[in-house]
Amino acid sequence: MTDPASRPPSTARDGRLSYAIFQLARAHRGHAAAMLRAMNLHPGQELLLMQLFDRDGQSQSELLDSVGLDHSTVSKSLRRMQDAGLLTREPAGHDRRVMVVHLTDAGRALREPIADMWRTLENFSVQGLTAEQIETFTKTAYAIEQSVKDHGHQTPSSK
Repeated sequence: MTDPASRPPSTARDGRLSYAIFQLARAHRGHAAAMLRAMNLHPGQELLLMQLFDRDGQSQSELLDSVGLDHSTVSKSLRRMQDAGLLTREPAGHDRRVMVVHLTDAGRALREPIADMWRTLENFSVQGLTAEQIETFTKTAYAIEQSVKDHGHQTPSSK
């Protein structure tokens, strides 16, 4: 951490790991966003598509649960994707209030470009790391994610 740009501000000194995660996520998301723009997608839309690649015909609620985004973000993304011809939404036969989402041929055609995007992002993300470092980082990242989910709603005064 000799690069001045990589040093956290003094107020984050006691949260170095959290600041590093923030910086990493921001850089990673920025690269992913640029790659998605080349496919005429917005960040987060690929997550919805990936869920539909695995199981087409999910309800909006199921998609909402699987991607962990808020309702308004998912609704807006699905509307944009429908307008772009990537998917259709129609009321479920059993309950007209439930909207079922299906991929169109244009949406299905993005499967390989999205897989290639993630592969490319992975390859330059792990450049210079050993297989052991990658495995350790991945396990650690998921452990931190779970800890944040378990305790993330606490404010500094509720410790």
